[in-house]
Amino acid sequence: MGIFSLAVGHGELIQVGVYTHSTNPIRAQSIVAVFTNILTTEKGFDLRKVTPLEIREGVLTNLQVLIMPGGSGKKQATNLETSGVDAIREFVRKGGGYVGFCAGSYLASCQYPYSLHIINSRVVDREHWNRGTGTVNLKLTDKGRELLGHPKTEVEVFYGQGPLFAPTNEVGLPSYTELATYGSEIVKNGASPGVMLNTTAISLADFGEGRVVCFSPHPEKPFMPIHHLVVNAVRWTVRKDPIPMSQEDWAKRPKAGKPETLESED
Repeated sequence: MGIFSLAVGHGELIQVGVYTHSTNPIRAQSIVAVFTNILTTEKGFDLRKVTPLEIREGVLTNLQVLIMPGGSGKKQATNLETSGVDAIREFVRKGGGYVGFCAGSYLASCQYPYSLHIINSRVVDREHWNRGTGTVNLKLTDKGRELLGHPKTEVEVFYGQGPLFAPTNEVGLPSYTELATYGSEIVKNGASPGVMLNTTAISLADFGEGRVVCFSPHPEKPFMPIHHLVVNAVRWTVRKDPIPMSQEDWAKRPKAGKPETLESED
């Protein structure tokens, strides 16, 4: 039986850690605050910041879900060190949840020697990782609509140079489930037209007794009115049913704001 095999009961808060290796307290707090404002106590979550040192020292045993945000997957792995990477793998293997955004999805993949290898994916067109930023359209699969609680077959989301996923064949890993693909693309800095289209934008998979969700784009951005995607992704990792966004509430959603400048971690 996994460490989180028992369902979270009514009234119990889901314990979520948000990773940061930033040594700037204001920057670190801003990274965590993005998710604190989405995964609120009222919605059933209890968030805390977690650092690479805390992960190496065993903090994940007190958590149910780890969020790995944007930034740089390589810097995340470097700061975690080998023992931190191993601790995350073991956490998920024994039943923990992992939700990666952009860099956190690069880290989860099987693409690089430093990657976690917890989802059976590779990165398409990795040489053009800096293909640009902007709003793109996602096409959700039926499973994506169901698990993420989205009322439409498409959704606009901010893209910030996240991984374009495709399946790979890592021994011992199950195939991932595609929740959304890219229905439009960003083509800058030498990237070729057509490459981004129909690649995997959101995916999920089991890893051992745990669950993994990877977002290539950024549904967590404060200026995007699609935070139900984040809420339901985290809920899925702890085996809780999605909270659907109704057609009525979707029609009344606030307009998307102006994207802020992307900042990488220290």
